[in-house]
Amino acid sequence: AEMAALFHDMPDAIRQSRRIAERCAFTLADLGYRFPDFPLSPGETPMAHLRALTFGGAHERYGTLTDRVRRQLEHELGLIGRLDLAGYFLIVWDIVRFCRERGILVQGRGSAANSAVCYALGITAVDPIGMELLFERFLSEERGEWPDIDLDLPSGDRREEAIQYVYRRYGERGAAMTATVISYRTRSAVREAGKALGLSLAQVDRLAKLLRAHGYTDAHDELAAQLRAGGVDPDAPRIQLLVRIVRQMLGLPRHLGQHTGGMVIAAGRLDEVVPLEPAAMPGRNVIQWDKDDCADLGLIKVDLLGLGMLAALEEAIPLVREHEGTAVDLAHLPPDDPTVYDMLQRADTIGVFQVESRAQMATLPRMRPERFYDLVVEVAIIRPGPIVGQMVNPYLKRRAGREPVRYAHPTLEPILRRTLGVPLFQEQLLRMAMTVAGFTGGEAEELRRAMGFKRSVERMQAIERRLRDGMAARGITGRAQEEIVQGITSFALYGFPESHAASFALLAYASAYLKAHHPAAFACALLNAWPMGFYHPATVVKDAERHGVPFLPVDVMRSEWKCTLEAGAVRMGLRYVLGLRKAAAQRIVAARHLA
Repeated sequence: AEMAALFHDMPDAIRQSRRIAERCAFTLADLGYRFPDFPLSPGETPMAHLRALTFGGAHERYGTLTDRVRRQLEHELGLIGRLDLAGYFLIVWDIVRFCRERGILVQGRGSAANSAVCYALGITAVDPIGMELLFERFLSEERGEWPDIDLDLPSGDRREEAIQYVYRRYGERGAAMTATVISYRTRSAVREAGKALGLSLAQVDRLAKLLRAHGYTDAHDELAAQLRAGGVDPDAPRIQLLVRIVRQMLGLPRHLGQHTGGMVIAAGRLDEVVPLEPAAMPGRNVIQWDKDDCADLGLIKVDLLGLGMLAALEEAIPLVREHEGTAVDLAHLPPDDPTVYDMLQRADTIGVFQVESRAQMATLPRMRPERFYDLVVEVAIIRPGPIVGQMVNPYLKRRAGREPVRYAHPTLEPILRRTLGVPLFQEQLLRMAMTVAGFTGGEAEELRRAMGFKRSVERMQAIERRLRDGMAARGITGRAQEEIVQGITSFALYGFPESHAASFALLAYASAYLKAHHPAAFACALLNAWPMGFYHPATVVKDAERHGVPFLPVDVMRSEWKCTLEAGAVRMGLRYVLGLRKAAAQRIVAARHLA
């Protein structure tokens, strides 16, 4: 109004001022990020190519396509088409294709294992239709975000091959790893503040060791109490100042690290959209933002994660072929092998993926797994969700027949039948909300996200009202309603995804199979993949010896850098000579071969 009064004789100036102001505005959408297009033949669309690959792969996976399989594939492809995500699936498929052509073991996991399209494309190894997994846990129209596909690769050089392929494919400046923001915790803050205050290195080191690594719970006196308990006077002027500075530093950024596997891919130059810096590792770039910042800005991430067990499996398979004359195909292992399950029931699982911890070993003899789904449950049951929700003992008692199977409401029986009426997986909780309260798949996923680690009280209250209203409309009231609401709201925060458990169970079964039938090759591969798992190499060696595997000592005239097999025995490698560097060991081996 004031401007209009001042320039009443120049209305065009006011209009132009508004236009200029609007053009000067900036939103994050103006960053100009664009996901790359997948290269196609002239006239071919991404959706048509994805459809052809999907149905071609489905015929290989399923043989004859039943109506149920066709309906699921059409449902998923329809949603992928509406959300314009075909290019994303093709790019992930292309990375998997590269790995398979190079003989690099790769397996998708996480919520992607809920997708029949991912299974048909060979991205994941779990049949979501046969296991009745919930697709909406992976993708729904209500989510409004890109799907998340995690690819597990062998840790080490083979994973780096896949990462470098992405850089070559999309350009050195067209792809980059996301960062992690490393923040100050108690010990690091004490070290930095102590040096700034002129304390000696010995004093700083002593103070840091007195304190717990991950901070304190009471901002007023816990830090001082820890110092007092360690014999330091917290009332000394310099210590008081140290405590005050440390409290201010906690949680502040210290430096950038590199995410374990998150890669952002862009059409064109990524450094025109986000700040990049060279990584410490040659041939890599890092975005100076973390994965959450990238997600908020709509940058698309593909996770290429290193898994030590995949490295061990990848090494064990050629050892078996070379020394035993047996070809092992991880994709076609004999199902429900009695020798494998007998070993699992005895908790003979040192080195077996996901079920080698002490807690898992204590559970296995009670669980007595007999088939693959039992192994899926075993992978998931020793997790915070079932433990916090006190689901472990009821499940084991019902499995042993010492407690009757019961359901809070009859409509839950189809959802909870396989887990004996006990909810163990996130997908079960989402299906419960869909069945008893009429939630859509997207609403159920919103329920899961609302119950994440940063819960909003108002959001939770609104969702609980929605649950109760939906159940009341379906005649579910009183004790049954209370039990269902309590089960969903208390468990969803910690629930383990069934698709994730199934993906891990495949690797657990594969590692158990190799241990049961090819113990020498498996032990050799484990020692070469170390550090990984729960146990020191000496424990792995003793366990293998119990299974009849002989070991030969390090020999400067015979040992390679890695452990090797010699006539059924494991020859220890030079890597286990304390203090011997790899480069020096390789010179020893090279000189020996020349001689």
